[in-house]
Amino acid sequence: MQMSPYLSFTGQCEEAFTCYERCLDGKLGPLFRYAGSPMAEGAPAGWDDKIMHGSVTVGGVVLMGADIAPEQYERPQGFSLSLQINSVADAERFFAELAEGGKVVMPLEKTFWAARFGMVVDRFGIPWLINCDGAEQA
Repeated sequence: MQMSPYLSFTGQCEEAFTCYERCLDGKLGPLFRYAGSPMAEGAPAGWDDKIMHGSVTVGGVVLMGADIAPEQYERPQGFSLSLQINSVADAERFFAELAEGGKVVMPLEKTFWAARFGMVVDRFGIPWLINCDGAEQA
């Protein structure tokens, strides 16, 4: 069995997954659009190019997602995507990239349990935890 997070967006799924591919060293998977699919009839007007289903692999985990009609969209709450990182430099880079245009909830800093820890909601509304044990610096 494998569990994969499924993320909902209000029209920015492709932009988000392309961002995660770039800034988190991910690998973009297939992106299926509403146009030409059985779901096209139920999609909002002008959504032919929006993502009906897509994926991006980050650190061996497949994140899946789709663009959801605005009236069906629910803001993410009650979860965060957690990145466990060994390199302080990578933690700082990933945090900065995710924070760009988003909201820093807790700045990335040294804590009693980690070389770096921080919380951010990216510009797509997805909450992230960045936890770095600093093993590569030890």
